[in-house]
Amino acid sequence: MTLTCSVLKNDFIEGLSSLQNITNKRGTLAILSNILIEATSNGLILTGTDLEVGFRMFVPAEVDSIGSLTLPSKKLFEIVRESGAEEIIIEETENSWVKIRTGLSSYNLAGMASEEFPAFPDFDEETFTSFEAHIFLDLIDKIIFSIANEQENIYSLTSVLIEKEKKEGMSYLKMISSDGHRLSIMEKDVAVDIDNFYLNDVTLVPKKGIQEFKKFCENRDTVDISFEKKQMVIRDGDAVMVIRLKQGEFPQYQAIIDAISINNCISISRIPFLESLKRINLFTEDIFHTIQLQIEGDTMILTSQNADIGSAKDEQKIMYAGESLKLGFNCRYFIETLQVMECETVEAYINSENSPCYMRSDDDKGFISIIMPMQL
Repeated sequence: MTLTCSVLKNDFIEGLSSLQNITNKRGTLAILSNILIEATSNGLILTGTDLEVGFRMFVPAEVDSIGSLTLPSKKLFEIVRESGAEEIIIEETENSWVKIRTGLSSYNLAGMASEEFPAFPDFDEETFTSFEAHIFLDLIDKIIFSIANEQENIYSLTSVLIEKEKKEGMSYLKMISSDGHRLSIMEKDVAVDIDNFYLNDVTLVPKKGIQEFKKFCENRDTVDISFEKKQMVIRDGDAVMVIRLKQGEFPQYQAIIDAISINNCISISRIPFLESLKRINLFTEDIFHTIQLQIEGDTMILTSQNADIGSAKDEQKIMYAGESLKLGFNCRYFIETLQVMECETVEAYINSENSPCYMRSDDDKGFISIIMPMQL
């Protein structure tokens, strides 16, 4: 049957905008740039996928004739977004073409047959656990900045490791990310029983999946989540997302933590330190963002140098009782860590001039950042 329906602009734009990051990706299959539209007796089901992340959402609509077809995601979104009318009318014509009417405007848009669209993954309906959405937003915000880019040679570092733990009668979820030069760990207690919440021995969610997972949790109070051997499924009443998990091993992060002594403490005010780093970063080389930290008594001197434009120097008051240190670090790594923290005072632990920097705060419960040094 040929699809014919009318849908309110606000409802349609919400569904289409949720799919843009998934469908607007250059790939080998042209059909992946399209959205599958299925008109049922109850409304529209919109589906997009890049074969790593699949998203399906129900949109209320008046359907005159049921059917299915695929339309270019970006162009359809642009048409609906720029529409001056509150109602969008879609009529399928011939060979998967559609006529779209919005008020006094009309468009002819070429689609593709729905039979060519990849099947949406099946999943087990009985294995979901309900969580408050803010739990995952807090976890993701604290670790997303240190996930390795896709060019990273160590495949597993382009993903986030998810773990669960029970201790002292409390349930905890943990996310860990690393790009090989820094390590971010965030742990949160959850007010649900996670005994039956399945995770693989190594559960790796790819960076793209984490980004879309975060978007899914935004503006939602609760989400239902299920992990299966090869995929993660997130859903609420009107939408479902399936993320393909990565396979492999993740570095033994606990051994890195255990190797750092947390006795040699540097206490520094977070906001002044962050503002100082931003100033010093203006004169770092673009690739490595190298700065020097010279620590002596209650003073930290930050310096940077750029062969083309000059140098910069800044000074911060600290609390420190250890031996003098001269260290090199990537300035951007400190900036990104401090930006996700909420405390007034940061505690930094550095054993020696060749040791990583371990950062934490009592006000940022469950969060640890470890930054590796650089050779000066």
